[in-house]
Amino acid sequence: MLLTVTLSGPDAPGLGYLLHKHPERVQTFELPVGTATVFYPHDEPDRATCALLLEVDPVGLVRGRDRAGATLVDYVTDRPYAASSLLAVALGRVFKSALNGRCDARPELAASPLPLEIRVPALSARPSRTDPRAGTALVRVLFEPLGWQVDATQPPLRAGSDGPDAAWGPSPYVDLTMRGRLRLADALAHLYVLLPVLDDAKHYWVSPDEVDKLIRRGEGWLATHPERALITERFVGVQRSYVADARARLDALDAAPTVPDEPDADTPPTPTTRTPLATLRREAVLAVLAEVGARRVVDLGCGEGVLVRALALDPAFTEVVGVDVSPRELARAERRLNPDRLSDSQRAKVTLRQGSVTYRDDALAGFDAILLVEVVEHLDPDRLAALEASVFGAAHPTHVVVTTPNREFNAAYGLGPDELRHPDHRFEWTRAEFAAWAEGVAARRGYTVALRGVGEELPDLGTPTQLALFSREAP
Repeated sequence: MLLTVTLSGPDAPGLGYLLHKHPERVQTFELPVGTATVFYPHDEPDRATCALLLEVDPVGLVRGRDRAGATLVDYVTDRPYAASSLLAVALGRVFKSALNGRCDARPELAASPLPLEIRVPALSARPSRTDPRAGTALVRVLFEPLGWQVDATQPPLRAGSDGPDAAWGPSPYVDLTMRGRLRLADALAHLYVLLPVLDDAKHYWVSPDEVDKLIRRGEGWLATHPERALITERFVGVQRSYVADARARLDALDAAPTVPDEPDADTPPTPTTRTPLATLRREAVLAVLAEVGARRVVDLGCGEGVLVRALALDPAFTEVVGVDVSPRELARAERRLNPDRLSDSQRAKVTLRQGSVTYRDDALAGFDAILLVEVVEHLDPDRLAALEASVFGAAHPTHVVVTTPNREFNAAYGLGPDELRHPDHRFEWTRAEFAAWAEGVAARRGYTVALRGVGEELPDLGTPTQLALFSREAP
């Protein structure tokens, strides 16, 4: 099975740096699923193509099973030819650094959207027992919402002659070419998740780790995908507990899309990708920390560690503490950090500890900043005084950053006046209510406060997220 990645334009020579594979070498990798070969069929100053060829032994796939139950179907399959979870595993192993967005030689290129073309000439796209969509229709509903321009065909099958009765109908496999302007890491993540989803038949035993893989590789796009439910169900398999876990964790990301612009009748629609609210919120928090020059930071209510990881990778921060009341979330945060992939200095500056936002913890005193990112709305209102005492009183950092949903913006999501964005939210403030709480805390605790919006601003509704930056004079 074959997959090619093409980068066009003046940045084309950087493809080898991004993929960590030299264009002048043919490299071979022995994997559990077969032999992967990486080579460059084209390497020109304005266009470079890298190919990943995976050769699978169909007999090897059956070896080790109960031979008494084996049939000819076990040996004669499409596994060596049609892109599936086998190719996703190879992609994850061979292009791991690129998938993680790492490129020390060209970091600015790794962080930039690039004109990419992806080709998978034989792609399995099956219907499932719960969804009859298959073939090109299924490919389009999965990839087009991510900003890809999709060219997908199902060539006809033929019986070996050119006569009028030779055709057997359309092939069940899709010849796929996609073009778009995306980060390479995002493009590879789309393939890593959606190739097994399209095939709907993983070649390995599905364990609880699949949920972690899905959340990690779907970060920034899966929570807002219109086919999120289908992707989740197919990726983690039929285990209801895994599906429920994945859905709950995606809901917790609160990455609701912003309201789309009203289409212009004179302009044909083009594929676009909107930055998820969770990403905008994280970027806004990091920008505020840079603005105030914070170096030692506590993420209070860190959850599964998305923000902690971003802080750990940023050399501007010298000490990062992630705190959460849930041991399960802290375990996820540790897996997300992936300490084996961090440098010694990055590992040394990160600490994860169990704790509550409403109880005093002297270990959190004296930091430059404490973050409460989408935390306060999960507390019962009568516990806000305890949060104020523990954070603004006992810990008393130089800065506190608080983000919370703006209830007025919920109308843009089609929610009623009494509906909340997440079932675990105890309340959601309007802009006036948030301002009143923030100004009251600032006055009582000796801080000043500045209020800002995060995300697209709509008339009368404001922005989806509201942010408060509390500051006090350093001693």
